Amino acid sequence: MMKKQPTVAESIVQSLVKENIEHVFCVPGESYLPLLDALYKEQKIKVISARHEGGAAFIAEAYAKCTLKPAIVLATRGVGATNASIGVHTAYQDSTPMILLLGQVHRKFRGKEGFQEIDLEKYFTPITKWAVEVSDPARMPEIMQRALRISVTGRPGPVVISLPEDILKESIEPVHFEQIVRPSPMPAKSEQDALEKILQNAERPVLIVGGGIKNAATEQSLLTLSEQFNLPTFVSFRRHDIFPHNNQQFIGHLGLGESKHVQHTFNQADVIIALGTRLSEVTTKDYTLITPHHKLIHIDIDNSILGKTSEPTVGIVSCAKQAIDALLKLDITVKWNEWTETLRDSYLLERKTVMEQADSLNTSIILALQQKLPNDSILTNDAGNFASWLHQFFIFKGPHTYVGPTSGAMGYGLPAAIGAKLAHPEKTVVALAGDGGFMMTVQELETAIRYKIPVICLVFNNKMYGTIRMYQEIHYPRRIIGTELGDTSYSGLAKSLGAAGHKVTTKEEFTSALEQAMKNDTVTVIEIMTDPDQISVTKTIEQIRRDN
Repeated sequence: MMKKQPTVAESIVQSLVKENIEHVFCVPGESYLPLLDALYKEQKIKVISARHEGGAAFIAEAYAKCTLKPAIVLATRGVGATNASIGVHTAYQDSTPMILLLGQVHRKFRGKEGFQEIDLEKYFTPITKWAVEVSDPARMPEIMQRALRISVTGRPGPVVISLPEDILKESIEPVHFEQIVRPSPMPAKSEQDALEKILQNAERPVLIVGGGIKNAATEQSLLTLSEQFNLPTFVSFRRHDIFPHNNQQFIGHLGLGESKHVQHTFNQADVIIALGTRLSEVTTKDYTLITPHHKLIHIDIDNSILGKTSEPTVGIVSCAKQAIDALLKLDITVKWNEWTETLRDSYLLERKTVMEQADSLNTSIILALQQKLPNDSILTNDAGNFASWLHQFFIFKGPHTYVGPTSGAMGYGLPAAIGAKLAHPEKTVVALAGDGGFMMTVQELETAIRYKIPVICLVFNNKMYGTIRMYQEIHYPRRIIGTELGDTSYSGLAKSLGAAGHKVTTKEEFTSALEQAMKNDTVTVIEIMTDPDQISVTKTIEQIRRDN
């Protein structure tokens, strides 16, 4: 008896099984019903159906950050695709592997402005590594295999595949799928010699590390490198957990906001080693930190990153793990022990000084989290000024303990927590969000409740879009427009959906609510009523007005 030929939809699912994909994320759509049916028949993959495509894409993106597997997202035609695009953009800027499988109108209707039709290839090309529409059913296995490879190799990122609804039921020849093996390029001998020469003459080096460390799963080797050569180490924007903050070589996070410590460090440094980071606008303080007086060693797995923002003295295409292995073999006499010690002291002093200035409820919340949460807990954050307290004061001690959007996308915190908890169900997962960002994806509370994913959500409620209000006050003092929000009870909203809800106004109330949430192991929202005047870590609205 001849073996039944798989359909295009079944072939897609087979390729996912071969890559050990365990979850896919979606909002269901009629344009890809055959794909949903193929997933129904596959016991190895669980489908998580969200309440909005943006939420589904955020959940998937965070899940991929935690598992280092490509996120798989399903959405329908133009309306679902455009909703999901915020998660695709986040994956693109955050270098997260993702496959977005989109239903598309019937091939014979293309170009006629069919129902919900848009040109998905053109729409997604600027924010993906590859966007393609399948026109020949027989090529589906080839395209799927290529998409998976592109998403996880080099600098990881999203791939979009547009699937005309009429091809998904087509039968095709069975294909044997090979599991993707990620290439690991390494520095050439001549490049290692150049590194050794620069570092041998260095007196005040600084190491900047980014997402390439996490993608290569080489956090422990990085720690060995930093300690062996006593290299003062910065983490790039929202990459907190790739290097322990309690280590003597850690000298800070290159994030938003002013820092005299950071500015002084780069003014004095003679060599910058940038490893697995694209040296983004935020990390480099609007591209000002690295100047021609520095010798820049830039190492990244993607050649297009080198020289994109700063011209390197030595630019090397290498996997972060292979680069670290090569660096560890260099014969270097360390001449900067005092420099590293001075920078560590400078970082700690600035942190202590800012913490004393920022004597607010938000500061107390972060310190309570530090005290009460297990060390392996995962923290996620939304976009907003509230996150500055987390970034400045929380001491991250190990890998896979933080998930945040380098894209700065609002609405990320809650869905990201859901994705992180799915990836690491044994860990406590806490999302931090402002009231503005939380409301953008609050519907995903129901997703967490429905699938019994017990995340804890902290909502910092100051009844405004705080970050934008801060900039309004800086540039247009007292001219308030569009940034005030209504009086919403987020704890009450949580209860109405079936979650636990708490409203707190003091550290003691917060600590009690947090302890209860950790004990109950259920979806919980803790609404923190914060002072609207305390607009940032060190500034009140009144202070900003006086300064302007």
